[in-house]
Amino acid sequence: MVGWLDRLQRRSRTAGFVIAVIYKYVDDKGGYLAALITYYAFLSLFPLLLLLTTVLGVVLAGHPSLQEQVVHSALSQFPVVGDQLDQPRHLSGGTVGIVVGIAGALYGGLGVGQAIQHAMDTVWAVPRNVRPDPIRSRIRSLVLLCVLGSALLATTLVLALGRQSATLGPAAKAGVLLAAMAINTGVILVGFRVATARELSFRQVAPGAVAAAIIWELLQSFGAVYVTHIVRSASRTNGVFALVLGLLAFLYMTSVTLVLCAEINAVRVDRLYPRALLTPFTDNVSLTPADRKAYTGQAKAQRAKGFEHIDATFHPHDDR
Repeated sequence: MVGWLDRLQRRSRTAGFVIAVIYKYVDDKGGYLAALITYYAFLSLFPLLLLLTTVLGVVLAGHPSLQEQVVHSALSQFPVVGDQLDQPRHLSGGTVGIVVGIAGALYGGLGVGQAIQHAMDTVWAVPRNVRPDPIRSRIRSLVLLCVLGSALLATTLVLALGRQSATLGPAAKAGVLLAAMAINTGVILVGFRVATARELSFRQVAPGAVAAAIIWELLQSFGAVYVTHIVRSASRTNGVFALVLGLLAFLYMTSVTLVLCAEINAVRVDRLYPRALLTPFTDNVSLTPADRKAYTGQAKAQRAKGFEHIDATFHPHDDR
């Protein structure tokens, strides 16, 4: 039965591709990569919101309603728990306090970029000696933060149109939804390309970016049900604990989505399918060419120096 299922999934392009993506996610320890992104995202969320309100207080000093709209659009990205975050206060404490606060917020935000870069380089099996040094990697993280900030402003405009489209009918609502998906796709597209040291084209990362944008919209709608269950269960004990669990749950689902969609791109571009059905479970298996390529990439990704040579060879499982 197992042999028949293995032959079946190898002959089916769709089944072989889906299984290969799942196996690649397991091989790269995708759950731990997503957990790392979640940790830094949660750690930097409140300082970045604080920085956002401070900058808006200076730039939009005479437009309090517009300030509130931008902050509300940022908080609305987190289903259910966004309303509980309330509006963050401005940085205070004089010039020194503001400078220190901004520096701390940027430092925390750069941690998200570092975690995303580590995840993308792992997914694409980029050798360690090719990955950016600590300075260049933080410059890349700053670029990612600028992209996210630009996306926030664009999302604000889309949300403003969405509020006006309530009286325009279903066609206008569909247009707003498509515009939001287009913005999210563009942001993820740039993020997937900038976050890895491997040279990739927009065409190579486009399928995963489109899938991530669609899943993001689904998380905004249906992910709220799961987060609501988490918040309701924890609220019986402690409201603050409920907020923490809700945020962590939503951030982790978002991080898993990013890693999985990046795996889709890697498996498609590098032709890492079909895989042997039992390859994650036992050595008593005949490896496919995709298995050999995936395991060779994992080995060569550990290369620490340019003059270090790593060569992976495979023998039959019964060859001692």
